[in-house]
Amino acid sequence: MPGSPDIPHLPRSAPIDAYGNGGFRFADMSHRGSLLCLPDSMWAWEISKPGQIDRYSLARVLERYTSIDTLLIGTGAEIWRPSEALRDVFRTRHIGIDAMQTGPAIRTFNVMIGERRRVAAALIAVP
Repeated sequence: MPGSPDIPHLPRSAPIDAYGNGGFRFADMSHRGSLLCLPDSMWAWEISKPGQIDRYSLARVLERYTSIDTLLIGTGAEIWRPSEALRDVFRTRHIGIDAMQTGPAIRTFNVMIGERRRVAAALIAVP
C-alpha cells in the first residue's frame, strides 16, 4: 500500500508537477509529506526538517549508488548545508550532493530527469 515504508509510492520516477500545502503532485497522483525520488521509484520520506537528514534517512539512495550520480536535497523553506561527514559518505560512493530549498530542487530535478540524468531527490514538503 502507498505510504508503507517498504512499498514505493510510485514504482518509477516522474517529474514533480506541483508542490506546497505540505505535499507534492506527480504522475496524476498527490502525496502528503516529504518525498524521496529515486531513478526507479518514489517513496514517502519521514523527514520534516533539514536537521533530521543523515546517512540513515538517505539509506535508499546509498543502496542504489550504482544508478545515481547526483542527489538533490530540497530543504523545505530553510537553507541548510550538509555536513562534511555526510558529504564524505556520498563522495565514497561517487554521488554528488547539492542542497537547496525545495522549490529550486524540484525545478532542477525536473530538468535533470528530462535530460535522462542519473538523479535522485530528497524533498522536504513545504506548507
